[in-house]
Amino acid sequence: MNEAFSLNIIAKDKSSQARAGEWNTPHGPIRTPAFMPVGTNATVKALTPQQLKDSNVSVLICNAYHLHRRPGEKIVAQMGGLHKFMNWPGPILTDSGGFQVFSLSELTDISDEGVEFKDPINGDTIMFTPEKVMAIQEALGADIIVQFDQPVAYPATYEATKEATLRSLKWAEQSLKAKSRPDQMLLGIVQGGVFQDLRELSTKSLLDMGFAGLAIGGLSVGEGSELMFESIKGIRDLIPAELPVYLMGVGTPEDISGAIKLGIDLFDCVLPTRNGRNGFAFTSQGSLRIRNLQYQSDPAPLDPDCKCYTCTSFTRSYLRHLFQSEEMLGPTLLSMHNVYYFQSLMKQTRENILLTGKNS
Repeated sequence: MNEAFSLNIIAKDKSSQARAGEWNTPHGPIRTPAFMPVGTNATVKALTPQQLKDSNVSVLICNAYHLHRRPGEKIVAQMGGLHKFMNWPGPILTDSGGFQVFSLSELTDISDEGVEFKDPINGDTIMFTPEKVMAIQEALGADIIVQFDQPVAYPATYEATKEATLRSLKWAEQSLKAKSRPDQMLLGIVQGGVFQDLRELSTKSLLDMGFAGLAIGGLSVGEGSELMFESIKGIRDLIPAELPVYLMGVGTPEDISGAIKLGIDLFDCVLPTRNGRNGFAFTSQGSLRIRNLQYQSDPAPLDPDCKCYTCTSFTRSYLRHLFQSEEMLGPTLLSMHNVYYFQSLMKQTRENILLTGKNS
């Protein structure tokens, strides 16, 4: 493994597979377990880079498909790469556009060569091949990049899932061959739906190809937590302990906590900011919908146990007023709190592992 991207396991939990570590990157270490806010278009909606840093965020995820469409990877490269373009000094991971194969399925034409997307704005077609996706991500300059893949929705037949899994493995091999930048780490993506034999086939094949880290994809697409955890359990022991493992698109605090116990190191999801923009807060006392009438005259902070800027500066009454008045500050303040809450969850989980775990 390239030492610049090594994962150093510091402690392991005694009662589960949870582990705490440091995943090295050219833009600093990712202290795992870690959660990435989603910055699809080189921005986390409603938040500045400084607000993200103040919320203890260490790593972000951006999207190669959307950045290819606008402004284009050539523009980003001319501006000095993604880090300088968006003024983010820490590590960045880029998704390949594989999720859009799933989310924009009505606008795609899939073949073994790649995926043809129909642009939802002007109707133009965009052809994504594994090689093109690698070129896009290399031009963007993220620290960690992922192969192009084909997730499938749930439920899907065994035959359809097998076809997509084998195609994703073919694309994984092409992605490895196309990769040229030594200062980027490429992750292979495990597919296979909820079929254990396909998950095992995908995992073993990617390891045989020599990937230095794996992402687990094609979950949190409607199968529910129980099937998701079963899918992870079925392959986790196949993955060598020194490899970082990223669970894509998950999720809720409960799902993240459960996956950490299965040895997952990295997560991403739109929930903190999407819910924040819609007046929904994650708190230590449970979920809270700030638009509810009960908060109209509530002098309490959003979360009495939280030390973020929102909770130490404003009342629930004021936050509700912002949303009722459709002021931009409301979504910003709740998004800021939610991101801080998720980062605090990661920090506390890590500290618990370090406190109760054993040195690896």
